[in-house]
Amino acid sequence: MDNRPIGFFDSGLGGLTSIPYLMNALPQEKVIYFGDTARTPYGSKAVTTIRRFSSEIADFLVKCNVKMIVIACNTVSATCLEDLRKRFPEIPIVGIITPAADEVARTCPEGSRVGIIGTKVTIASHAYRNHIAALAPKLRISETACPAFVPLIEEGIIRNEIMDMTIRYYMDDFVKNNRLDTVILGCTHYPLIKENISRIYPDLKIVNPSSVVIGEIEKILRDRDQLAENSDFTNVFYASDLSENFINMIDHIFEDVDEHKKVKFVNFDLERERMYEL
Repeated sequence: MDNRPIGFFDSGLGGLTSIPYLMNALPQEKVIYFGDTARTPYGSKAVTTIRRFSSEIADFLVKCNVKMIVIACNTVSATCLEDLRKRFPEIPIVGIITPAADEVARTCPEGSRVGIIGTKVTIASHAYRNHIAALAPKLRISETACPAFVPLIEEGIIRNEIMDMTIRYYMDDFVKNNRLDTVILGCTHYPLIKENISRIYPDLKIVNPSSVVIGEIEKILRDRDQLAENSDFTNVFYASDLSENFINMIDHIFEDVDEHKKVKFVNFDLERERMYEL
């Protein structure tokens, strides 16, 4: 048993999409979340910058005495996972790409046409493609970057015509030309537009890494005998820019999860290590 919280982090609010799945699967677990909303998006930044930002956030979470770190960001998982594991060898660090890639390789029939959408950095890394191809070489993999999705989602522009037009701009030719039957949401922001994508492309099977990663978290905690039991810890959501959009998006993401009401919101400046509790 280990009642310490699990640390999650993302470049912004996208990583929040994993938390409801955790709360439903492992309701005793508590969370410290950090969204780097002041410096989002990461997906178009230099890898050296992403590594520096990620190290700062991981340092902060370790100081918070978390029992595990979940990189709820595909861009960071694609570029920084091994660096962070070397930096903190004493704590399990879970990336979001490998569990979803394993799921696709295991469940998609031979010859399936799988598309991956993500940020520029994630797509350029070929992390999903390479991992899936190593396990299931007969799957046909295509990739495309959708850089405008994250800024629109961070602004709360989701259930409207602008988002639908943007989805069509990036995906119409991608889906048609590659004759896709499956698409991986290769950014944790993208589950927030999953309904849009399903409506526009109703025949596509959609793989959501934000959901799939929970199985890996549970397995590691069970193997290490670190599952929580009757923890009275309060979930804490940190943001480097605690905007109204961030708080509103939490309400949207967690609308069907009662547990999120027991939370504390904190504005935290990583560079100055100053905390502004709300």
